[in-house]
Amino acid sequence: MLLLAFGAAWHFFPVKEWVQAFSQWVEQRGAWGVVVFIAGYALGTVLFFPGALLTIGAGLAFGLWRGVLVASVSSVLGASLAFLVARHLARHRIEAYAKKNEKFAAIDQAIGAQGWKIVALLRLSPLLPFNASNYFYGVTGIGFWPYVAASWVGMLPGTFLYVYLGAAGKEASGVEAAGPWKWTLFGLGLSATIVVTVIITRVARQSLKKSAVGSKK
Repeated sequence: MLLLAFGAAWHFFPVKEWVQAFSQWVEQRGAWGVVVFIAGYALGTVLFFPGALLTIGAGLAFGLWRGVLVASVSSVLGASLAFLVARHLARHRIEAYAKKNEKFAAIDQAIGAQGWKIVALLRLSPLLPFNASNYFYGVTGIGFWPYVAASWVGMLPGTFLYVYLGAAGKEASGVEAAGPWKWTLFGLGLSATIVVTVIITRVARQSLKKSAVGSKK
């Protein structure tokens, strides 16, 4: 769906000009550009802005490897802030909502039994929306640092995939010269990343089902 949306936007909107302007704006500000992006990403996560779009933006602004690093730091920071908000500022309201959600009740029971392992698997599997889950974890029994570590590990495959999409858009915009061989390697790498992400997601989903069965026993 993201690929289709990206292609449609590229066709109907001046995406190439936007990408070039955005990349140049960030590059001109050097280290401050990175700081502004990380702060904006973290705030966007707390305010329920789609994480996938923000991560693609990291690929557009910084390329593949720098983008993965920046997006990883940003997403973990945003997830941590939302967790702390839920745990210390909005706990009662979120708990009231969570109790009405059967899926969350099952997840809460599993987290109580296996902690960080379940959080890591849930991050790998798109069982819960990213932004909402950050708040949900804040009202579970998991500790803050195990949550941060499990979230960082679990979000890495998806982060790499979305940054790859953004980096591909940067190549297509002409911000950096890309010959046919580079395009071929980029396409093969993107395809491999998608396949690996799908496989990891399936494995995570199966592990979650086994954990749910085990917790019921």
